[in-house]
Amino acid sequence: MQTLATAPIRQIAIVCQDVGRATAFYRDTLGVPFLFAAGPQLAFFDAAGTRLLLGTAEGGAAGTSVLYFLVHNIEGVHQELADGGVRFLEAPHMIARMPDHDLWLAVFHDSEGNAMALMEEKQRV
Repeated sequence: MQTLATAPIRQIAIVCQDVGRATAFYRDTLGVPFLFAAGPQLAFFDAAGTRLLLGTAEGGAAGTSVLYFLVHNIEGVHQELADGGVRFLEAPHMIARMPDHDLWLAVFHDSEGNAMALMEEKQRV
């Protein structure tokens, strides 16, 4: 079974007060390549292979950044971590249908109450 010790961080969510202002800063000032926006409250960038998500606070993430661990078999990793005492806010579920895969998430809290997530990019057959 895969552990988080071998799971790359695929995405980091950065909590913003003003997504438009933050988008301009990351794109125009820092020069991080802009990928796409999902409405006015989400913007995505490619930081050398790690996706940055700029968004407003949701689901208890206020004031923190959220790390998204890329795993295979999200259901199995979720179950193993839950059996080990990790508190999940929700079971693994699909959140978006992308052009070539389905994006699945399961959000949990670390020992300090920070939101973290497992994510899997399930290829469709």
